[in-house]
Amino acid sequence: MKWKLTARFLLSVLSIVIIVIFVNTAILIGFFIFQQGNNYDNTTSYSEENFVREFQQYIDISDGTPAVSKDGLQQLHQRNAWIQLLDNNGQVIDTHFAPDKAPSHYAPIDLIQVYKYKEFDFDTTVYVGSKESFSYLIGIKGSGVTRYVTHFSGSSVLQFIGKFGLLIVIADLLVAALVGWLFGRTLTKPLHAMIERIRHLKNHEHVTSKMPGGVYKPVFENLNEVSRELAAHEQERKRLEMMREEWISNVSHDMKTPLASIRGYAELLNDEQLTKSELSEYAQIIEKQSLHMQDLLDDLNLTMRLRHQQLPLTLNEVNMVQFIREIVIDTLNTPQYELANIEFDATSENIKHQIDEHFMRRAVVNFLHNALLHNPSDVTVNVFVDDYSITISDNGNGISAEDLEHIFERYYRGTNTEQTHGTGLGTAIARDIIEAHGGTVTITSEEQQGTIVSIQLQDEEKE
Repeated sequence: MKWKLTARFLLSVLSIVIIVIFVNTAILIGFFIFQQGNNYDNTTSYSEENFVREFQQYIDISDGTPAVSKDGLQQLHQRNAWIQLLDNNGQVIDTHFAPDKAPSHYAPIDLIQVYKYKEFDFDTTVYVGSKESFSYLIGIKGSGVTRYVTHFSGSSVLQFIGKFGLLIVIADLLVAALVGWLFGRTLTKPLHAMIERIRHLKNHEHVTSKMPGGVYKPVFENLNEVSRELAAHEQERKRLEMMREEWISNVSHDMKTPLASIRGYAELLNDEQLTKSELSEYAQIIEKQSLHMQDLLDDLNLTMRLRHQQLPLTLNEVNMVQFIREIVIDTLNTPQYELANIEFDATSENIKHQIDEHFMRRAVVNFLHNALLHNPSDVTVNVFVDDYSITISDNGNGISAEDLEHIFERYYRGTNTEQTHGTGLGTAIARDIIEAHGGTVTITSEEQQGTIVSIQLQDEEKE
């Protein structure tokens, strides 16, 4: 995968280079053609060659003798030029402004030599012109024109250009390949690492890796963060799965016990020798165990409805002081808790809230019974009601920090509940019921110092 990414990037770079070469070549050719066109216009209109050719208009021939007119001399002076007039034999018959070292006779080869090269001094360019049977040489100083003589054949030039162009293309491609490979390696290495990290996440391999620098650093930081979060979620899922399995095991055990009792006593009812009192006792036991099973099933059903926020509440205005006092009285009237020490107090005798009495009773009873059930028999439980809260506190054993952290989780049964029966759903259900009413519940506790349950009711005026 890493080499595939590098190869693709390298191919892209080479393609760009080839396109750039063609574009640059086209621009160069176009610029050359444009420049040649401009040079041609300048040459035909303003060059020294044109001046020399047209200078014959300033040469007057009288009685077979040429002479430069005054206008011609003025033109020569303006151009910083000189002139020599020659006859058919190359003999100089007249001269104006010519340097001292200028020859007085020119052979045909000398004319060619002078025209092709700068023979007199470095910054003078010599041009040859003619009028009728006479020739003339005009030298222009400082013209800026440089002559180069080259000898070539068309086929050799094309071959040279072809070879030279091929070498340029090959060199460009090699340089592009080298740069592309180096840059592509730098680019694709973190991409490959990124793909590997994503593959690890896909395979649930939650490991963090060393973060490279540069533009990819934030990406790897996010990937490491995602990996850590997924690892934490995976651990939490496994923990919840273990709790769920343990809860299922506990519920199965709790279901088997009443089922065994129901089955056993149902078989005893078939005995015709049983007295009426025995029949009544066995029937009561069967009914009791059936109700216990029904409570287990109700907890399962209720927790699922709360989880999906499908709890239908029937709200009525209720005096919370009277409501909580009745719960305390009913608890004390229960044979199991008839000797319990429960103290009740309220800031007022009339504190009203919109609640569903059935479900709110279920929540409050759960916290109150937990305070009695998981503590010694001499524990003191205080129940206090004010305008927007219900507080249930005790001076019992308290709850360990580990259990307190998971106190509201479903299926969780604390370390001090081994000797008590339950589904592990009571506290979670009570919390969900209170939250369904728009309230909140918090539990604070220290071992051997007691526990405080604080139920905050919804402030209807703020709502």
